[in-house]
Amino acid sequence: MTDGTETEDLLRSLVPQVLGQLARRQGDFDACEDAVQEALIAAARHWPVHGIPENPHGWLLRTATHRRTDQVRSETARRQREERVSREPVPPTAPAGDDTLTLLFLCCHPTLTPASAIALTLRAVGGLTTAEIAAAYLVPEATMAQRISRAKQRLKASSVAFETPVPGSPDWPMRLRSVLHVLYLLFNEGYAATAGPALHRADLSGEAVRLARQLHRIVPAEGEAAGLLALMLLTEARRPARTGPLGELIPLAEQDRSSWDHRLIREGTALLRGTFAHKGPPGAYRLQAAIAAVHAGAARAEDTDWRQIHGLYELLEHVTGNPLVTLNRAVALAMTDGPATALELLDRLDARDRNPLAGHHRMHAVRAHLLEMAGQPAPALHHYREAAALTTSTPEQRYLTTRAARLYKLSRRPPG
Repeated sequence: MTDGTETEDLLRSLVPQVLGQLARRQGDFDACEDAVQEALIAAARHWPVHGIPENPHGWLLRTATHRRTDQVRSETARRQREERVSREPVPPTAPAGDDTLTLLFLCCHPTLTPASAIALTLRAVGGLTTAEIAAAYLVPEATMAQRISRAKQRLKASSVAFETPVPGSPDWPMRLRSVLHVLYLLFNEGYAATAGPALHRADLSGEAVRLARQLHRIVPAEGEAAGLLALMLLTEARRPARTGPLGELIPLAEQDRSSWDHRLIREGTALLRGTFAHKGPPGAYRLQAAIAAVHAGAARAEDTDWRQIHGLYELLEHVTGNPLVTLNRAVALAMTDGPATALELLDRLDARDRNPLAGHHRMHAVRAHLLEMAGQPAPALHHYREAAALTTSTPEQRYLTTRAARLYKLSRRPPG
């Protein structure tokens, strides 16, 4: 018998490779995903009892192919396709990782909108739940479920073959943008999980870094691909210091910087410097990597060059128009011009029509932090509590609750 966690981790790593091979060979993404899910169920029942097979990839691919063949047999209108599928040989193994990157590009298909392609890829490659993807997009879970379903239906109805694009092809820029965004969201979910008991999901962030390395090797001249990898490395370097002995969240200003991974910092910084040779203005990933590099270059929190960070956030805000960037800029602005000015920026953001951050826990958390800086404990306490009630991350909730409790104790302390 095998450990259930070991089996689960192995299956999670194999799914994108198997799904990528099956979808590339047969084209029907939705049906192939169903077949792989059935193979997963079979593996989850069989492997813990009989042991992990010598070639788990081949076992899973063979089982998924058999399930897909059974699906085809049940469709009398597709008997000719059944004959072709059943004759196809099943390779016993495949180059590790190649099919995962291929699956990324297959999901970022030209027939899909970028938003749909990204959502589908996060499900197929990252293994994220619909709720997690919805949280990353700041939309309701039902909306995201419909988006993913429509993407599968469009792929199924498409007459365009599943092929891996090559640099220089007409759809390359769009596909690359979608792939980069998928990897970015995948890393973010792994570095700061939106839900659950753990702050990190190292399997997701590690997979995102691995795929970003592969992509950078394939297209070393793509500045944003290099910038994204640099951003991941510089951010991942801080992970050892982000949690305490009990898994509690430690904010950036309070982290022990000697425990940062300085090997990753050196690699990420060198990679970022290498992008300066690329033509054109820096995009969103290079700008975020530059911000991470400024943080990494400060030996102490009080040494941080907040004016440079605020300037970079202004550029990033201009490039993306993302309200989360404005939220982060408000924190940097508080460090340069004071919390009152930052709160004014937050009020302008809150007053925007269709502000996707309205009612979001991050909005309340930043406002609470700025109010606390401004010496307004009562409203800060209110917003800390609001943020704690809205977040679905247990470590974040505990951190916010602790901040609220500390302010409450201070407010109850008699003067003098």
